Amino acid sequence: MSIQVLKPKFEIEECLDAVRECLEMGWTGMGFKTVQFEEAWKEYTGHKFAYYLNSNTVGLHLAVQILKMQNGWIDGDEIITTPITFVSTNHAIMYENLHPTFADVDDYLCLDPVSVESRINEKTRAVIFVGYGGRVGQLDKIIEICKKHDLKLILDAAHMSGTCVNGVTPGTWDGVDVTVYSFQAVKNLPTGDSGMICFPDAASDKLVRQLAWLGINKDTYARSNKGTYAWKYDVDYVGYKYNGNAIMAAIALVQLKYLDRDNARRRQIVEMYNKSFANNPKIKIVGAPNHKECSYHIYELIVPDREGLLGKFAENDIYAGVHYRDNIEYSMYRYAEGTCPKARNISEHIITLPMHMWLTDEEVMQIANIVNEYVK
Repeated sequence: MSIQVLKPKFEIEECLDAVRECLEMGWTGMGFKTVQFEEAWKEYTGHKFAYYLNSNTVGLHLAVQILKMQNGWIDGDEIITTPITFVSTNHAIMYENLHPTFADVDDYLCLDPVSVESRINEKTRAVIFVGYGGRVGQLDKIIEICKKHDLKLILDAAHMSGTCVNGVTPGTWDGVDVTVYSFQAVKNLPTGDSGMICFPDAASDKLVRQLAWLGINKDTYARSNKGTYAWKYDVDYVGYKYNGNAIMAAIALVQLKYLDRDNARRRQIVEMYNKSFANNPKIKIVGAPNHKECSYHIYELIVPDREGLLGKFAENDIYAGVHYRDNIEYSMYRYAEGTCPKARNISEHIITLPMHMWLTDEEVMQIANIVNEYVK
């Protein structure tokens, strides 16, 4: 059997029971389980507010839009962001006619604070920090920079479900203006696809709920859960159909119960990988500031011949990956060519090794041995 780079593991019977409850109740859309999951996520993370969405991508769009609305930003204003991320991070900026200004990355593949500060100008309004692989990187220094220059900070926590520093979820740190999570199909907490947006204040939470539900001021569940259906509502904004649904939330509620267990297993796999590569001078491990606090959504190496190693894996029915291609290589972001040399070099050499709950210790060692045999 082949080994995939990412493969979700669901608690199938529990998930089916949770979905069956939605079907029997006849409530599969927004509400019911979505509300339950919002409450469970707030309890798990410490966020004051949480709203369940259909993806991380729409959450990032809403984060940018709301900050733009609240702070009077205009088209053409700039947000500093990373080139090493899934393209949705940077598309979210473009959705609102703002300009992505790319800063380079550090050894954690998160934003480099020195590079970020060098990119700030009179048009800069915010920074999007991606917790790459679940790492916090130098988020504390980015927060200091944002406070110093009066910039807003969006935390793209797509990889960070379960990341916790000294018992505190990074998205709840003072100075983070909004945090967006992903529960996409292969994330640490997998569903079919969904996400969560967490603002620290009630006003923003109320606004995001309206914008994600077509600008309507009362959602269907709120109008229905008191025994009568109050059909009248108003529409205050041109909103979107970005809300999450009860089926995905039912799965998420089950998977949340096992998130810490699964992340602990991820750290075990990382320890095995790290030990295997520690004495290979041609391999650079992408580490984390604190190994025991990282969710490790993905595990990456920087190697001399990435394409050759991918081919060697394929010969053994093992399928590694690449996370991520330097976004500046994409035609629409090529205006920033040459501005992030470290990100470009990393993008040409990085490889993502298999990392998921189906891996056995024997398979981890098989993968590590292939790497060491090829990279020498």
